Amino acid sequence: MHGPASVDILLRGCDAVTMNDGGTVIPDASIAISGGRIVWIGPSADANSLPEATNVIDAAGHIALPGMVDAHVHTAQQLLRGKLAELSRKGPLRNPPWKNYYVPFEGLLEPEDVYLSGLVAYTNMLMVGTTCFAEAGGPHPDEMARAAVDVGIRGFVSLSTVDQNTGVAGRAVPDSMVMSTQQAYDRNVALVKRWRNEERVKAWLSLRQIIVCSPELITSLSDAAKDMGVKIHTHLAEGTYEVDYALEHFGKRPTEYLDDLGVLGRHLHCAHSVILSPNEVDLYVKHRVSACHCAFGNYGIGIPRLQEMWRRGVDIGLGTDGAASAGTLDVFQVAHVARVGQQASVGHQFHTRVPMSAEELLRIATRGGARALGIDDQIGSIEVGKRADVILVRATDPDQIGALDPLFIASTVVVGRDVRTVIVDGRIVMKDREILTVDIERIRDRLVKRRPEIMARFDALVA
Repeated sequence: MHGPASVDILLRGCDAVTMNDGGTVIPDASIAISGGRIVWIGPSADANSLPEATNVIDAAGHIALPGMVDAHVHTAQQLLRGKLAELSRKGPLRNPPWKNYYVPFEGLLEPEDVYLSGLVAYTNMLMVGTTCFAEAGGPHPDEMARAAVDVGIRGFVSLSTVDQNTGVAGRAVPDSMVMSTQQAYDRNVALVKRWRNEERVKAWLSLRQIIVCSPELITSLSDAAKDMGVKIHTHLAEGTYEVDYALEHFGKRPTEYLDDLGVLGRHLHCAHSVILSPNEVDLYVKHRVSACHCAFGNYGIGIPRLQEMWRRGVDIGLGTDGAASAGTLDVFQVAHVARVGQQASVGHQFHTRVPMSAEELLRIATRGGARALGIDDQIGSIEVGKRADVILVRATDPDQIGALDPLFIASTVVVGRDVRTVIVDGRIVMKDREILTVDIERIRDRLVKRRPEIMARFDALVA
């Protein structure tokens, strides 16, 4: 078998945790990257036969991993990080948060605010090892995409889509974010078309959730998703209020209602997916609906069906749900929380000591996320032919000393701040903790000037 004709980047001397089907771990490995793809991987002793690389990175003392995938994030809520905790110290918060705080906050943002939010969020993601994201749907998605292109991350943006404002206990969405059914359809389709030819950053369709989306919109966007070969990002089975709403209005649980509409399929990506009946899980399996487990919030909603769905072949990944909800964009931490949550909610119930191992959850954070986003053939593992989305994690810090197994360290000990170097699509976007694509200090300066103005408007809105 012939080797690569040229090498742009050579990572030399790392322990490679590949996340391939066989779970291969290669100690003292080298990884060759060319044209944005992984073109060779093997023992460093065999790398001498490769063509001379343009850029050689000494990766000794590091673990190479595929980049993390955040399968559900709210870009436009980034500047709201910590705000609800602050408000909770002044008085009780109103539930559900999405109706009372998150969506109203999104509704007051200008396009440049969303661009700034994107710069902050996506640089944060890179610095904790996330190389690909799926945006849940927010205002001004073109500005999110512009920020993602500038930062150098891979992702899918989408528009917050609402065409009915019945809500729960009154109006749920600011008028500025409500559209007619035709407007909602046209804006979604146009967004996907505008970003169709971009290599790393593309757009999906979006439905905020069944409470604020008409059946006409749900079915028409489902048809559009099939025709255009893209996914629809939505929230499903996220709260008891949603189940009650579906039972009251349709006589069906949420997933059963969507099944009646004929819209379940691989094109539907359902964030949270917590409060599911056994029949609804069966529908996920039958129709290959993809899902996302947001561990920081899901265990406060109910007992997530993560273990059952993963073992039954559902394409499910991990997500942060954004910094406003989770407080962090670190998918490593999401995996650690999910491990504890599964132990408490599933392990104790059946007297199972380890219902989901740390290694299995790391696989969900990488391969699972890639599957959920429909791009497992491109990312999610370190394999020849896949896009070069690779992170280097330092494995020599004091809290790692004594452990020799790279897979154990990567899955159990590592958090995002251990990530040193990040490569996305064959381009080094962070090296030795320094973002190379945008000026972080300029972003901080813009944030210092703009955030107080945004928060003053938000405080007046929710007072």
